[in-house]
Amino acid sequence: MKRVSLALILAAFAIQAAHAQSQDKPKDRGTLQSIKDRGSLSCGVSQGLPGFSAPDDKGNWAGLDVDVCRALAAAIFNDPTKVKFVPLSAKDRFTALQSGEIDVLSRNSTWTLSRDTSLGLNYTGISYYDGQGFMIRKSLKVNSALELNSASICVQTGTTNEQNVSDYFKGNNMKYELIAFGTADETVKAYESGRCDVFTSDVSQLYAERLKLAAPNDHAVLPEVISKEPLGPVVRHGDDQWFDIVRWTLFAMINAEEYAITQKNVDEMAKSSKPELKRIFGTDGNLGEQLGLTKDWVTRIIKATGNYGESFDRNVGAGSKLNIARGLNKLWNQGGLQYAPPIR
Repeated sequence: MKRVSLALILAAFAIQAAHAQSQDKPKDRGTLQSIKDRGSLSCGVSQGLPGFSAPDDKGNWAGLDVDVCRALAAAIFNDPTKVKFVPLSAKDRFTALQSGEIDVLSRNSTWTLSRDTSLGLNYTGISYYDGQGFMIRKSLKVNSALELNSASICVQTGTTNEQNVSDYFKGNNMKYELIAFGTADETVKAYESGRCDVFTSDVSQLYAERLKLAAPNDHAVLPEVISKEPLGPVVRHGDDQWFDIVRWTLFAMINAEEYAITQKNVDEMAKSSKPELKRIFGTDGNLGEQLGLTKDWVTRIIKATGNYGESFDRNVGAGSKLNIARGLNKLWNQGGLQYAPPIR
């Protein structure tokens, strides 16, 4: 019995020692706390894609992807300017996120199985439903991608575009020559200089890059969309709280449009007695605190960026130079795919 008691005492001491040792180890403070300690959010964006993430001549960033990061900063700090934008190439974007150089990647990046698993990353939602297409000079009098047999095609490396082109041309028994470049600017310049017949990328990017050409109206985007390219913000594996914050920030913008909450009426809507709006605005329950934010987190977001529809129209839609139709990016109850789980 004495031996058993001694063994139990020694085991208890061992457990206490292990617990004390674990208490002494520095704990991972998490992405949210690191951002608060730093005083700003680090957001990975493109190197300049109009409508999605691009700086003006004064260095002020704007775009649909930029608004996601400004919304996050507003939710955390009640200040959408507390963001450091880090321009990244397609090749370097995921490495920057994996290494911790940035907190979130909001840079027209396609959600695929391999990226979601093998890279140690998590896509938090879909901010833009896109697909790959082709741009060509109108002077070539080509009206369909099926007429591109033996064409030379400019493409950017480090994207899903190369594989999609291969699949499409092989699937349609057509020949092609692929000419790859390291950056979007190099790709567009090569196309404009005549090094290739066709420029391929996501359709949204084709519209954006066309604005950079000397004579945009001399070029047309062909009607075929050859792939699914769901774009959205990305975070690292291993921090569920930060994953939830990024995901629900995007969902808040989408839900706000569904409930007709806008930058102009957000203060008035926050006074509503409707149960669903009381939950959204934090006057009923503690949903904001469950995320690690404040009760008024949605109000902060909408005041900063407006709802999803406002951001879309301002940056890429009817109110922008791109003038891209909402299409699949309409709300689910308007014939589109944008759908956010309820805030409750």
